[in-house]
Amino acid sequence: MDLIIKNGKIVSPVEVYEADIAVKDGIIAAIGKGFDETGAQVVDASGKYVLPGAIDVHTHLAMPFGGTVSADGYFSGTRAAACGGVTTVFDYAIQRKGKGIVQTVEERNKMAENEACVDYAFHCAITDLNGGELLDEFSAAAEYGVPSFKCFMVYKKENMMVDDGTLAKILEKSKEAGTLTNVHAENPDLIDARVSKYLSEGKTSAWYHYMSRPEFVEAEADIRAIHWAKSLNAPLYIVHLANKEGAEAVSKARSEGYEIYAETCPQYLYFTNEVYKREDGRNFVCSPPMKGEESRKALWQALKRGDISVVATDHCPFMSYEKDWGKDDFTKIPNGCAGVENLYPFMLDAANKGEISFSKAVEVCSFNPAKIFGCARKGNLTPGYDADIVIYDPKKEFTVSCSNMHSDYDHTIWEGVKFSGYPEKTFSRGKLVYDNGKFVGEAGWGKFVKRIPRK
Repeated sequence: MDLIIKNGKIVSPVEVYEADIAVKDGIIAAIGKGFDETGAQVVDASGKYVLPGAIDVHTHLAMPFGGTVSADGYFSGTRAAACGGVTTVFDYAIQRKGKGIVQTVEERNKMAENEACVDYAFHCAITDLNGGELLDEFSAAAEYGVPSFKCFMVYKKENMMVDDGTLAKILEKSKEAGTLTNVHAENPDLIDARVSKYLSEGKTSAWYHYMSRPEFVEAEADIRAIHWAKSLNAPLYIVHLANKEGAEAVSKARSEGYEIYAETCPQYLYFTNEVYKREDGRNFVCSPPMKGEESRKALWQALKRGDISVVATDHCPFMSYEKDWGKDDFTKIPNGCAGVENLYPFMLDAANKGEISFSKAVEVCSFNPAKIFGCARKGNLTPGYDADIVIYDPKKEFTVSCSNMHSDYDHTIWEGVKFSGYPEKTFSRGKLVYDNGKFVGEAGWGKFVKRIPRK
């Protein structure tokens, strides 16, 4: 064996039990007791939890947006991921008019393959069907290993939005091709009307970013997307769900037997719209924005019920000086916040405090993302799976600061937040990439994850 992790408490999506893990050639070879330690690296995890690495299925690395590019590229973004116990990241490759899906993904893969420190996959965000030709590429893209496509129901002015007719075509084709449609659900016309109103009234602070797209603006689009998916009997995945009414619509659809999935993010589970009243409120600007306390509580309840299937981050940080572009005009603030390094610590902190179980944290951060998006050998600690393993110390106290994070940004919305318990080590396919506060991995270690199309 190459690696043996012994005496730890292994966390699966259904139970916690004591056993040792033996790793050979980057794969979990066996789980049990009494392994021959000759020639192996032996890690004693006594008093620690041993978990599958998290899978962040929603990041935007090196993403052009708002007149700039997000602060984390493929190296720094995946370095930060490793240091937070995330061993696979999904990035959104944005397709543009005239380009194909595989072409779009291959261009991004060329950027990632020499920089990624942990494994990575792609969704493709579709912005134009190229006269319908793109629909014919769905099956080929799925076979290539990218069986999930995103539709923006917003960002009309940025030429990223798809209308309802296009969304319906994509949903219908997804059934045939074995792909999954992801949607960013907000109503663009309501947003534009409210933005114009507030600007005309001289209301330009970060608070009016929230006021221009409050709960009902997101909820309407959630309900509309669910309506199309139900009517067409097509699977649907709602990204970064942030409001109570939308969560209720997801719960209802799932109770009726429809294949509807929802993802939320740590920022919506922790912060509320009150952050936009702060002096640094522009740093919290993301879309959809954080909502009120009622929605925050509703998201936790939906997660505990199992109606929210995934917690991911929408990691898309920008520099302070770029956020400052909107100091006097909220429409000029680049949308996005940091999160990839905070995902697992945040959810495991909730488990450590008894708010959820450790198995639930694994379920929504690792097992469900792998299952929903076709990562065949990830998401669980099982023989034959990749040795993506995190050792978590439940007794370690940790306070987040920009200075102890591993991204390339100069601020974080998580500054000063305290976690009870923290990841101690991260292994990516059996290789130690994070060790007690230090990144010990390397650029280019991460590999493209070819995912399995849906049946």
